[in-house]
Amino acid sequence: MSYLEYSVKTVPSGLRKILYLNWPLVLLLSAVASVGFLMLYSVAGGSFMPWAEPQMKRYLLGLAAMFTVAMVPIWFWRNMAVVAYLVSVALLVVVELFGTVGMGAQRWIDIGFMRLQPSELMKITLVMLLAAYYDWLPIRKTSGIFWVLIPVILILLPTGLVLTQPDLGTALLLVFGGALMMFLAGVHWAYFATVLAAGVGVVATVLKSRGTDWQMLKEYQFRRIDTFLDPNSDPLGAGYHITQAKIAMGSGGWTGRGFMQGTQSRLNFLPEKHTDFIFNTLAEEFGFVGAVSLLVLYVLIIIFCIVSAMQNRDRFSSLLILGVGMTFFLYFAINMSMVMGLAPVVGVPLPLVSYGGSAMLVLMAAFGLVQSAHIHRPR
Repeated sequence: MSYLEYSVKTVPSGLRKILYLNWPLVLLLSAVASVGFLMLYSVAGGSFMPWAEPQMKRYLLGLAAMFTVAMVPIWFWRNMAVVAYLVSVALLVVVELFGTVGMGAQRWIDIGFMRLQPSELMKITLVMLLAAYYDWLPIRKTSGIFWVLIPVILILLPTGLVLTQPDLGTALLLVFGGALMMFLAGVHWAYFATVLAAGVGVVATVLKSRGTDWQMLKEYQFRRIDTFLDPNSDPLGAGYHITQAKIAMGSGGWTGRGFMQGTQSRLNFLPEKHTDFIFNTLAEEFGFVGAVSLLVLYVLIIIFCIVSAMQNRDRFSSLLILGVGMTFFLYFAINMSMVMGLAPVVGVPLPLVSYGGSAMLVLMAAFGLVQSAHIHRPR
């Protein structure tokens, strides 16, 4: 036993847990959040209000939540998975009945000091429940039809509630995140191939439903699809957002126009510049180099999650870490794809960078689960 190992084993339990934290992951999360603070300061015209300062406070609160969650043994979170999922479903029902309406959608619960978005919480509690389910289920039963239907129902229940808000972006995250958890748990690939084929049929049906009595999407959602396929068909209407977003990205070039020198954001051509389209502001001001640098930080976070999961011999912990990491990946992959015109605009924020309370706090708590699994893994 080395002197360092002996020293770590002889310190008090609480301090030992702090030493066992994945500190490089903490630094990476802080680096990404700092990029968000910088961009929110920029889009506000060189002011910490109204976005940068509240975001900083939320990050500090999220950091405290992450450390708190991390100190709790991972077996506790495994036992709480069902309760957390049921609470999230109940909150989605409360949103449906009494939720606050904003920008044409009913997605929030007003709790005084902030507006809580239960669908953000559901993204993580669903991962927790599926990790606990596949930890409980014997591996030989993973691909049995009955045992596959159970997680499918668990995924579709909250997805249906979220779609009624309506919130297509979060619904897609729930479906993709749940499917990834099933794949990581070892469900046979034939199920995914079948679902993919059925999905093609559903997409065709959805497109055919437009203008009929049984139209399956809202008209604004169809306009998003039209915009995705041909943004120039309505550059001053439905295609305005993505057109301006592409102009902002293209004008940044290799090194950008400079901090607070972006014309698209400063002159308010770029819509939702502090939330969904903040990546375009970054690309305009810091260019290709700045955009790729942020992407590298994101990829490093995913790599740390994968390494931590591979080092963990507990099935629940490994699946939970991978689930949180893949959910985080879906966040930034979908956001970047939609603001670059590679996917329809579905309202998914850029994690830890876009302005928002619920998404920030939930993500930090989720990484608290990752830290808990890392700290309390068998050694």
